[in-house]
Amino acid sequence: MAKLSARFIILLAIVLLALTAAACFAYPIYVIRPFRRQGATELALALGMIQIGPWLSTLSAAVCVILTALAWRHLRGSLLRAVALASVLVAAACCYLSRVNIYEFLFHPAGRPQFESADQAKLDADDMVIAVRANGSARAYPIREMAYHHVVNDTFANEPIVATY
Repeated sequence: MAKLSARFIILLAIVLLALTAAACFAYPIYVIRPFRRQGATELALALGMIQIGPWLSTLSAAVCVILTALAWRHLRGSLLRAVALASVLVAAACCYLSRVNIYEFLFHPAGRPQFESADQAKLDADDMVIAVRANGSARAYPIREMAYHHVVNDTFANEPIVATY
């Protein structure tokens, strides 16, 4: 009975290490996804996870691999070995993914912006805009149009600018 319990404790540790690596990748994406309100605490935690996630996921994946290698001969049965191997694969994949800047894919800049005069613009009275004024000229970037991209690269008053929020 003690050997059986030790096997399951080792397997549980392997699975928990894989889940730790997965959290390093998944939690920031969950919190910082578009069209979702973020609280200050959860946003701070997600941004902190972006900073330590690559290191924590590497440590989790390495310990997961080492534990699996050491326990392999004790994990008799194809189900136990399959769970351990799947955990190693999840930990390794999340270790890699925690280093990918997924936000570049989520928030890619909008294409070339097109403008019209203020009297022709179809904006509601409560629409918010990012306004830029320089050299006697002005531009407005509607937040509703920027909602998915969050970034507009433009040239205004002969200077390159980035409008973002």
